[in-house]
Amino acid sequence: MFAYILRRILLMIPTLFGIMVLNFVVIQFAPGGPIEQIIAEIQGTAVGATARIGGSGRGDTGGGGSPSSSLGSESTYRGAQGLDPEFIKELEVQFGFDKPAHERFFLMMKNYLMFDFGTSYFRDETVINLVIEKLPVSISIGLWTTLLVYLISIPLGIAKAVRDGTKFDIWTSSLVIVGNAIPSFLFAVALIVLFAGGSYFNWFPLRGLTSDNWEQLSMFGKITDYLWHIALPVTALVIGGFAALTQLTKNSFLDQINQQYVLTARAKGLSERRVLYGHVFRNAMLIVIAGFPSAFIGILFTGSLLIEVIFSLDGLGLLGFEAAINRDYPVIFATVYVFALLGLIMNLVGDLTYTLVDPRIDFEAREV
Repeated sequence: MFAYILRRILLMIPTLFGIMVLNFVVIQFAPGGPIEQIIAEIQGTAVGATARIGGSGRGDTGGGGSPSSSLGSESTYRGAQGLDPEFIKELEVQFGFDKPAHERFFLMMKNYLMFDFGTSYFRDETVINLVIEKLPVSISIGLWTTLLVYLISIPLGIAKAVRDGTKFDIWTSSLVIVGNAIPSFLFAVALIVLFAGGSYFNWFPLRGLTSDNWEQLSMFGKITDYLWHIALPVTALVIGGFAALTQLTKNSFLDQINQQYVLTARAKGLSERRVLYGHVFRNAMLIVIAGFPSAFIGILFTGSLLIEVIFSLDGLGLLGFEAAINRDYPVIFATVYVFALLGLIMNLVGDLTYTLVDPRIDFEAREV
C-alpha cells in the first residue's frame, strides 16, 4: 500500500503542473489585466469587485497576464492613451510583466513549491495569508454539506431500492427530480426570500459565518451562532446536491440485489436485514464511496462559489470570484493551485477508502 501511495503522490506532480500550465495559458489570452484595472481606476471607469488603486504586486510573483501586458508599450493597454509611458513601465515592473511569460511561469511555480504565493495586487496582503484566512470557511461549508448529503442520500437510496416501484419510491422520486433540476443558488435565493428577511420571515442572518459579537459569546453561544449562520447556505447546497447521490445509491443497490450471491444468501435462510447490510451493502457502497471525493470537490469548489457570493461568506469561492473580476493574478493562481492540490489529495483518499470498505481490494497489485 505504501508503494501505491508513493506512486500516486509522484503522479500528482505532473498533473498539478499540467493544470497550472493550462490555466496560465488561458490567462495569457484573457482580455484585460491588472494594469488595465489600475488605468480604469485612474480614469474612473473601473468595474472590479474590490479593486482599488495602489496595488502592491511584486515582480517576483507576477504570474499571469494577457499578451498585451508584457509588450511594454502604452498603446498596448486599453485606455492608456495620454498617460505617461514611464508610469506604464513602472506598473509593468511592479506587476512583473517586464519579464517574458515563460520566465514568469517558472518563477511562479518555483515559489509555489514552497507555498510562496506572493502578494495580492489589490489587497496589500500576502496571498498565503488570504488563503489561510478564507480556506476554513469553504472547507467548513463543504464538509457539513457533504456529511449531510451522505447522511440523507444513502439511507434514502437504500430505502428506495428495497421499495422499488412502491408509492414510497414514486413520491420520493419527485423530490429527487426537483432537487436535481433546480440549482443550489436558486434554492439559496428562495431561502433568503422566505427566512432571511426577504419577504416573509427574518429568522436567519443574511451575511457572514458568525456574528459581530462572536468573540464575547460562551462556547455554547459560539456553536449556536455558527450553526445559525450556516443553516441556510448548507441547506441550499444539501437540497441541490442530494438528488444525484440518492439515485446512484438506489441503482447501485438494485444492481447488487439481483446478483446470484444475494439469491444464494437468501436461500440459506439469512434474514433480509443480514443479506442487505451484511452482503449487499459492502459491494454496493463501493461506487458510492468512489464518488465521495468528486462530490466534496464539486460542493467545495463549484457549488459553494455562488453560495458564498449570495450569502457573503468570506471563503475561497468569494475570494476567487473577486480576484477574477479584479484580475488579481496571484490570488487567481493560488486558489487554482490550492483547489487542484486538494482535489488530487481527495481522489487519493477516495481510493484508500475503498480498502476500508472492502479489504479484498489490493492496490499494490495494480499499476497506476
